[in-house]
Amino acid sequence: MNLTQLRSLVAVAETGSITAAAAAIGVTQSALSQALAGFEAALGVQLLVRERQGATLTAFGEAALPHARAALDHIAAIGRDAATAAGTEGGSLRIAAFPSVFATVLPSLLRRFRILHPGINLIALETDDREVEVWLAEGAIDLGVLLNPAPDRNAVEIGQDEWIAVMPAGHRFARRTSVSLTDLVAEPFVLATGGCHLHARSLASAADLVLADVRIEVRDWASAVALIREGTGVGIIPASALPDSARGIRMARLSPPQVRRFGMAASPARAPSRAATLLLDLAGRHPIRSSSPDIAVPALSRTPQESDQGTEISET
Repeated sequence: MNLTQLRSLVAVAETGSITAAAAAIGVTQSALSQALAGFEAALGVQLLVRERQGATLTAFGEAALPHARAALDHIAAIGRDAATAAGTEGGSLRIAAFPSVFATVLPSLLRRFRILHPGINLIALETDDREVEVWLAEGAIDLGVLLNPAPDRNAVEIGQDEWIAVMPAGHRFARRTSVSLTDLVAEPFVLATGGCHLHARSLASAADLVLADVRIEVRDWASAVALIREGTGVGIIPASALPDSARGIRMARLSPPQVRRFGMAASPARAPSRAATLLLDLAGRHPIRSSSPDIAVPALSRTPQESDQGTEISET
């Protein structure tokens, strides 16, 4: 069966005449008759009785009529959805986030969005988390990823990350699986920011503590890990930024554990575009999680040489 056959059956039912039905759907009387004859041949059942005064559906034709109408409605719905999609597949969508988000939770989400909506020009901008807030307020971007967004921002959570204490392999805390902020802040410290306002210093401040001996401050998490490995001091690093190799360093969870959350929010300066709404909806339906809080601390993976030297992790 095909679209013309379905339309012909519905038209005959509504007009009661082959001639009127042909005019209603814009085909010749001969074409409509052929369509109906082909329909009946394909089904092996008579659909209508042709009379001098018009045409009447058989009992089977009457039973088939609702299905034909439903099929035509579904086809029309496909056309409407296609028209809507065509309208959203143009233009661009600007989204901003800070470096660690681009390195962890965002890539898979943006990749899926590009597959689903190839016609939308997705522009991703990297900056620090404070600038993301400014750009959102000004309407310079459509969407932004916020760090620990306030409840009133209506942000869609796309991930979270646990803070991990990192120390040189020979440090006195190296045998611990957890360590408190109070213990860490008194140690020589390598402070890394990762391009965010939330880092070890702000964590300490929130707990009414102060980093007593900051030896060096860097932006890059990898640089901080390298300095810690060389014995410069201890540090606090997000789980997503931990190195694959634990050689030369030891890691422990904070006690009590602390996490940072990533939320995607629309600019309050204007109503979200259709494209922005599509990405927010995708993020909400397919949240991306980093490895925390169920992270396997890399310090638990040791080389045989390190185990022989008595640096294995054990409970304190």
